[in-house]
Amino acid sequence: NMSGHLLSWVLFTPLIGMLLLLLIPGKNKTLIKIWANAVGFIGFLISLLLVAGFDKNQAGFQFLEKADWIPTIGATYTIGIDGISLLLVMLTTVMGFLSILCSWSAIEDRLKEYYAMFLLLQLGMLGVFMSLDFFLFYVFWELVLIPMYFIIAIWGGERKLYASIKFFLYTAAGSVLMLLGILVLYFQHQHQFGYYTFEISKLMNLNLPLGMQRWVFWALFFGFAVKVPMFPFHT
Repeated sequence: NMSGHLLSWVLFTPLIGMLLLLLIPGKNKTLIKIWANAVGFIGFLISLLLVAGFDKNQAGFQFLEKADWIPTIGATYTIGIDGISLLLVMLTTVMGFLSILCSWSAIEDRLKEYYAMFLLLQLGMLGVFMSLDFFLFYVFWELVLIPMYFIIAIWGGERKLYASIKFFLYTAAGSVLMLLGILVLYFQHQHQFGYYTFEISKLMNLNLPLGMQRWVFWALFFGFAVKVPMFPFHT
């Protein structure tokens, strides 16, 4: 049922495309290129349905989906988008398609791996903008690291290995701070409401002292600033 799970379809189209891409023989370069570009384009077309179905007059999140995921720690598969997320998701599907298209003649070696990494990157970025559960968000946030590391290390410019390792260490450090911020909210929720959850809408009900709010803000801020990358948290 596509209409009921439209957001999931948008999210997992790159993953489905990537898995099918892996079945194409590595020596068939033209087919690999055509397929990767087709997946990028199909992903964009499916995301247009979000624009068509989005109600501009409604506040809050739309296209909501919720499913149990890791109940033992209170992590759920909860996704949805508001107006800002809609723009970011659309930007990602447009730019993802264009980036794959731009690679047509630029990338010649290890094509299959390159396009597979790019589609995995697309999955991670879309997940970041749709997640309404902090654990799910963090999984997608970290997932982005893996394909980026390989894209820089294998197909990067000069000093690519140095750049990729530095990138990895920088972002890992930022992510650890962010994780600590998320965990503060997670444990505070259990303390105040008696049960563990990573759902962002529920964590918003927390009543925290101002000092703690500031610490959590800076923890998340550094995680974002390093990954964006924002001056001076990157070189």
